[in-house]
Amino acid sequence: MIFAALLAALAAVVPAQISAQERVEFEIGYMPILPVSQLFIGLEEGWIDEAGITPDLVQFQNGPAMVQALLAGQLDVAYFGIGPAMVARARGADIKVVSSNIVEQISVVALGELAPYFDGDHATAFDRFAADKGRRAVITTFPTGSVPETVLQFWLRRQLGADVDQVEIIFQGAAQVQQALLTGAVDGAAILEPIVSIVTSRLDDAVVVAAGSELFPGQPGAVLAVRSEAIAAYPDQVRALVAAHKRATDLLVNDAEAATPAVAKYVGGGRLDPKIIRTAIEGSAAGFVSDPNFIIEGTRVMHDFQAEIGTLKKPVDLDALFDVSIYDSLSGG
Repeated sequence: MIFAALLAALAAVVPAQISAQERVEFEIGYMPILPVSQLFIGLEEGWIDEAGITPDLVQFQNGPAMVQALLAGQLDVAYFGIGPAMVARARGADIKVVSSNIVEQISVVALGELAPYFDGDHATAFDRFAADKGRRAVITTFPTGSVPETVLQFWLRRQLGADVDQVEIIFQGAAQVQQALLTGAVDGAAILEPIVSIVTSRLDDAVVVAAGSELFPGQPGAVLAVRSEAIAAYPDQVRALVAAHKRATDLLVNDAEAATPAVAKYVGGGRLDPKIIRTAIEGSAAGFVSDPNFIIEGTRVMHDFQAEIGTLKKPVDLDALFDVSIYDSLSGG
């Protein structure tokens, strides 16, 4: 009853349903991953429809591919990582981050041969593995510039002070990362949910050796970004979209059971056991954050690190990348 009252209160701050005459079709890019669960809930609960938006969904396997779509003039709305969002902005895509989705979302999973080396000193684990096995550990993650890849690099270089030359990093999409782990084609991965829960539930020798703040304290993750021209042309619909996003975030944080069916429909192509999805939502609950103000400082740290290692070729004006005014305009925002 308490949560029902909370949802009722949230509903009161969502803009009234927009009339049919004011509807707009938005091309929305997304990945079928847990960190963009707000989109799936908004779709299934009808909140995006109530916002006056007819969604034209375009699915991607990684953030950098979405960057290319934005640069090609596609996508009005993008649910993707803050890393690719910065790259897109640096390369000329006039987008605004209007909401955060999740923070500290990445985990490092190690499989059988590698996992035991993390029972001791993490900083020397990869060196000791290479010395014993006569080869470098193979770690899979998303492509260069993505949030998982950036967090992996940050962990290796800043947190561990490890010799990155002792690690062979390969870059794959979400489905390929999962398959590589389940078939033992790699030694580990820097990856996000629900892949973490899937792999650890199916493989007895899969171990999470570091996660969240251990990798990158305050690490920003997936975000909701909208083209500036869409914000200017359709301010009411965009504001209603952000309100729906905030409402969906609250559902994820407070009621994993209610959130699970919508997320399970999209994540993993709807083929995953809902129990896995619920476990992943519950494990990520503390990380679901919709307030874009919350991730600005972490984004500055990530921006400077990406510039340092050469992932970000041009500096990004973060004040221009973020538009927090829409979120702040919501009651209680």
